Amino acid sequence: MTRTVTFHESLMDSHLVVDVRTPLEYEEDHIPGALNVPLLTNKERVEIGTLYKQTGPLEARRRGLELTAHRFPAMVEEIAAAEAGRPILVYCWRGGLRSKTVTTILDLTGFDAVQLVGGYKSYRHVVGTYFEPFRPPAPLVVLHGMTGIGKTTFLLQLAEAGHSVVDLEGLACHRGSAFGALGLNQDLSQKRFETQLWDTFRKLPTDRPIIVEGESKRIGKMTLPGNLYEVMRESVKIWCEATVETRVARLIGEYGKPEYREGMAGALERIRKKLGGEKYAEIAGYLERWEMEPFMDGLIRHYYDRLYYKTREWTEELKLSLEDFTEGRTVFEQFLASRQWHI
Repeated sequence: MTRTVTFHESLMDSHLVVDVRTPLEYEEDHIPGALNVPLLTNKERVEIGTLYKQTGPLEARRRGLELTAHRFPAMVEEIAAAEAGRPILVYCWRGGLRSKTVTTILDLTGFDAVQLVGGYKSYRHVVGTYFEPFRPPAPLVVLHGMTGIGKTTFLLQLAEAGHSVVDLEGLACHRGSAFGALGLNQDLSQKRFETQLWDTFRKLPTDRPIIVEGESKRIGKMTLPGNLYEVMRESVKIWCEATVETRVARLIGEYGKPEYREGMAGALERIRKKLGGEKYAEIAGYLERWEMEPFMDGLIRHYYDRLYYKTREWTEELKLSLEDFTEGRTVFEQFLASRQWHI
C-alpha cells in the first residue's frame, strides 16, 4: 500500500520533493525546490480530463496507462539522479492517481517514497492560511518615501550587510510605480508570488526585525496576500528623504536607458490624464528629445509628488536621509539598536 504523509515545511528540507504534474501546472506554481517530473504532458492531461468526463474513470485510466507506461523507467532514472540518499515526497494536484502511480513505482523499485496527502492543494492551503491572518516571524520595519529616493537600493544594501530583508518588488518582478515594469517581465502567477513570499518569510531569523519597503496593496499585477498590507500599515515606519536633484539622478540611472524609450513613452501615455494635456505634452517632448533631466524632474514634480503620499495618517519613527547611503545606513542601524524589539 502506498505510504502517505501530510504537508509540513520540514519535508522540503528532509525529502527530495517531486512534482509529477504537467509543465504548465508546475510553471504556475510549485512547492519550493520541487523537481518537475511530469507523468502527463499538458496536452495529454486535457485529453484524459475530457475522456473522464465523457466516458468515466475506467476508460480514462486505461488511456492514461497507455500514454505513460513507457515513461516509467526514464522517470525513475531522473528521480534517482536527484535523490542523493534522501527519501522522496511525490505530489500531484490533489493527491490523486498521478502521484499515487509514481509513488508506487518508486516503492516497487526500492526507493523510500511517500505520497503527499491532498497534493499541491494541501500545500496551497498552508500558504493561504499563513497570510490570513499574517503574523510575521519578527517585527516589521517599513521604509517609506517618494519615488527616486533609492529605497530599494538601500534595502538591498541592508540585505548584503546581514539584515533581515524582504524585497517585495523583487519578488513581484515590478518596481511598483507607473514606470515599474520597464526592463522587467512580470509573467509569474499570483500563486507563484505568494509561494516566493511565504518561502522568504519562513526562512528569516526570528531574533531581529524584518525590513520591507512600503508598497500599495498591488505591485503591478500582483496583490499582497491576506492582511500583509494591513500589518505593514500598523508596523514601524521610517520616512526616507533625498533632494529632488538626487532623485532625478537616481531615476536617470535606473530608467534612462535607450532600450526603455518605447516603454517609457507607453507608461507616460497611461498617466496622460493625471498629468493634464499641457504638462503631458511638455514632458513627452523631453522624452522625445531624450532630455532625461527635465523629463525626470517633470515626472517627480508633476506626477509622483502630487499623487503619492498625498495624505499620511501616521507619524514616522525616524526621518532618514538617503542622500548618502552609507551615512543613512549608520543612522538606521543606530535607530534599530536603540529600540526595544518585542521578539
